[in-house]
Amino acid sequence: MSETDDDLRDPAPDDEPVAVPMLREPVDGVPEPLTTPGQLAEAIAGLRAARGPVAVDAERASGYRYSQRAYLVQLRRAGYPTVLVDPIALPDLHELGSALESAEWIVHAAHQDLPCLSELGLAPRRLFDTELAGRLLGQERVALGTMVERYLGIGLEKGHSAADWSVRPLPHDWLVYAALDVELLVELRDVLADELAKVGKSDWAEQEFEAVRRLPPLAPRAEPWRRTSGIHATRNRRQLAAVRALWEARDSFAAARDVAPGRVLPDSAIIEAARRNPRTQDELLALPIFGGSRQRRVADRWFGALARAQALPDNELPTITGPALDSTLPPGRWRDRAPDAAARLASAREVIAQLADKHEILTQNLLASDVLRRICWTPPEPLTTDTVRARLAELGARPWQIELTAEALCRSLAVTAESAPADAGAASDEPGDNRPGG
Repeated sequence: MSETDDDLRDPAPDDEPVAVPMLREPVDGVPEPLTTPGQLAEAIAGLRAARGPVAVDAERASGYRYSQRAYLVQLRRAGYPTVLVDPIALPDLHELGSALESAEWIVHAAHQDLPCLSELGLAPRRLFDTELAGRLLGQERVALGTMVERYLGIGLEKGHSAADWSVRPLPHDWLVYAALDVELLVELRDVLADELAKVGKSDWAEQEFEAVRRLPPLAPRAEPWRRTSGIHATRNRRQLAAVRALWEARDSFAAARDVAPGRVLPDSAIIEAARRNPRTQDELLALPIFGGSRQRRVADRWFGALARAQALPDNELPTITGPALDSTLPPGRWRDRAPDAAARLASAREVIAQLADKHEILTQNLLASDVLRRICWTPPEPLTTDTVRARLAELGARPWQIELTAEALCRSLAVTAESAPADAGAASDEPGDNRPGG
């Protein structure tokens, strides 16, 4: 980067904020997205001949589209200008992935981008996640702009992260934003790698990056309709059946049109209809949201779903409490339904918080909350440090996490086991999800 006027100014007095130089456009200019096989072939040749790691990013249309596919892919590698690829026009990027397979990929929040990149044929063999590196260094604010300013002293022109990237053509200022996302990732990676080495966390980082790289796709949730916002306001099983029917009707409609479900029908409208139980279509259209012109056009769909729910026999209605009692039960409900597990979890959380503070790392990165819940729900038997180690490994904890937490967790679980009521009921355990950083 060339010097700016900001770089040459005298240092600001201690009582004045230091001005941060802003990077408002990529140093090589703003590239147009590649849309033809010829353009892609030229870029592949250039990136293959370039050197060092490759910075990679993807833009989705979350909140606008049903799918989580990529609508723009950004790449930057030393020796070649930044490349923007339009995956709508070029949906098969396997050849590009092959050209970059020997390079280390630098991605910010890789767990978000790797799934949609994989759909295009792009998957790294080596990974450096700048967001995760920041978390391992104890940083609570790990947005890319914040990290670049903290570690490189440069501000990024930001503001379009929540845009609808499926629109075409993409506005110029959106392309600026997209190109800047990879402009300084290589430099940021180098600084973060040095910081990790200084505090003895390089090995931790390598284990975490590899865990992210190998993450399998998320398994479908059991009864996802139960996550409808406001569902706690329903009063009986018949109303829950109405929520389920409307949610499923909305989901199929949204999937067929690749529109975010909340844009088809908001959760608040589903809950309102389930509680009011309209007996006619006119009564449904009299409710908020449903009376709008867009909803009137598909009123048959919504009223049909409600009618099906009302016609269900009692033995087909959903249960109030959901699936069998297991470790996926929200911890806030453990105290009433599994008090012994709640006591274990409270004690274990305190232990993990103390260890996290000692090692200057965020608690959720020292041990994933899902792992902690599940080992507290059903501790290993017999309870020893070795069995705790084995259980943590089984749940997906990395070796460095096990080394730091197993012994203290074993002591915590043993103490709470001694103080638990003798007749405390046993509970079953079902697999959950152990996403690095979560």
